[in-house]
Amino acid sequence: MPSIVTLISGRGSNFEAIVKTAQKEQWPVTFAGVIANHSAAKGLDFARSQGIPAFAIEHREHATRESFDAALMAKIDELGSDLVVLAGFMRILTPGFIRHFEGRLINIHPALLPAFPGLHTHERALEAGVAEHGASVHFVTEGVDEGPIICQASVPVLPGDDADSLAARVLAAEHQIYPRAVKWFLDGRLRIVGNQVQVQPPESQLIKL
Repeated sequence: MPSIVTLISGRGSNFEAIVKTAQKEQWPVTFAGVIANHSAAKGLDFARSQGIPAFAIEHREHATRESFDAALMAKIDELGSDLVVLAGFMRILTPGFIRHFEGRLINIHPALLPAFPGLHTHERALEAGVAEHGASVHFVTEGVDEGPIICQASVPVLPGDDADSLAARVLAAEHQIYPRAVKWFLDGRLRIVGNQVQVQPPESQLIKL
């Protein structure tokens, strides 16, 4: 049975969406553990409530990013994982970590990549005056938010939107597409060709909400 390790920094709402979808649809999967980079992350409480092993590795206790990532890598390898899911993990990972988990490390980003990589995506989308915004699930590569895109969801930018209202709409979309992308991976349906992901058999990789 395939196993997943999830990395979080906060409430882990996408992690919660994945777990609840897996339970509802009875996926044959093991949630081997959840790791946060600080012990106050609320998502650890949800994990414990579901009987999922929960751990904190305090990044502030490590002098360098490399030291923290080495500890994180060792814990993930100890738990065993076919897939590492970043669910609001607010750390830039080192190249060595990314290479170690290449092809089985995925992230969700609150924008329609390649637009608005990095931080403050909702504010930037509003400033740019775009008509659509959204979220993207992608494989993680060494370039920040540059990895092959697995699937996306677009939402309209409405008159009167501010960053908070737009963020709430995008988060709801994230909760739809992240479980879908994870299930595709677990089912062996994803093929990376160049910097693109193909789903076999084909299925829409963009949903409009």
